Amino acid sequence: MGFILPREAIGLRSSSLSASLGNTTAATNESDQELKEDDSEQFDDRKMVRICNKLIEVFTVDKPTPSDWRRLLTFSREWDTIRPHFFKRCQNKADNESDPGKKHNLLRLSRKLKQIDEDIQRHDELLNAVRKSPSEAGEIVARRRKDFTKEFFVHLHTVAESYYDNPTEQNAVAKLGNTCLAAVQAYDTATESIEALNAAELKFQDIINSPSVDAACRKIDNLAEKNELDSALVLMITKAWSAAKESNMMKDEVKDVLYHLYKTSRGNLQRLMPKEIRILKYLLTIEDPEEHMSALNDAFTPGEELEGMDVDCLYTTPEQLHTWIRTIIDAYQFSREGTLVREARDLMNPKIIEKLEVLKKKIQDNFM
Repeated sequence: MGFILPREAIGLRSSSLSASLGNTTAATNESDQELKEDDSEQFDDRKMVRICNKLIEVFTVDKPTPSDWRRLLTFSREWDTIRPHFFKRCQNKADNESDPGKKHNLLRLSRKLKQIDEDIQRHDELLNAVRKSPSEAGEIVARRRKDFTKEFFVHLHTVAESYYDNPTEQNAVAKLGNTCLAAVQAYDTATESIEALNAAELKFQDIINSPSVDAACRKIDNLAEKNELDSALVLMITKAWSAAKESNMMKDEVKDVLYHLYKTSRGNLQRLMPKEIRILKYLLTIEDPEEHMSALNDAFTPGEELEGMDVDCLYTTPEQLHTWIRTIIDAYQFSREGTLVREARDLMNPKIIEKLEVLKKKIQDNFM
């Protein structure tokens, strides 16, 4: 989900705001203006009734959809003053209405608009909490993650648009939106990592408690078949093997068991990786130009695919490998790492991208 709001893009939307909302904006602006021109202590109830009647007409005739109502309430600077009078006026008009259809529409408007108004107030309260302490956005997200919904970010976007006549405030709200989004993404990533580690720990304990090495390896194979052998579990097994290998206090039998588990898990994880990514990673290890060209020829030569314990024989087509390279480069250039399969994300660094650019051109020039 992205909430980047470049100043130019906002300005463009704001300049066409009146056209997109039609007379509705004018009507709500007139209502706001009437309130500003009155002294609050001498306010005429009849004028408020007139304003409420005008807004009821806007909400039921000009812009009858809930999405329009959300924008209108967000854009109005005087809605807090109008709110109690508006709902009271809806009820009074409904009580005095003899037409059942019109009565139903008035009561429905009041009920639906009240729900939307409560949503907006809740979003505004959260927005103000972050606005007061932007440096504590991470802590606020940790406490109230469920409140940072898609609807909240849509509301934040609308709030930014409502400052079409104040670029400074508009940019401040947009910046606040980016702060919120970054905090949410960081929180979600951390939470997913913790959940992944907890799940990996349970799987690891189950594997270790197997009655034999063969049984443990079968469990790893079964996890791979069900696509449940993730990198967190493999990392856990790798660390266990690494610690055992360097320990003088652990029996050789235990080391052998952990080594078998390590080799089985690593091999299975490799098998889960798209073959084009495996081919790419191998090609990137070759520095000699002639050897590199020979490896490309081998990769594009059809034959029987074999997957052994130490060596795999795989092949693909120039078009498929070229597509994968282009996908990785595009993801890097447009900061869309999340769109890649996880096995390709370790290719997302500048030096490797440079090599991929060279490889892409070599495939284009020699094989396509």
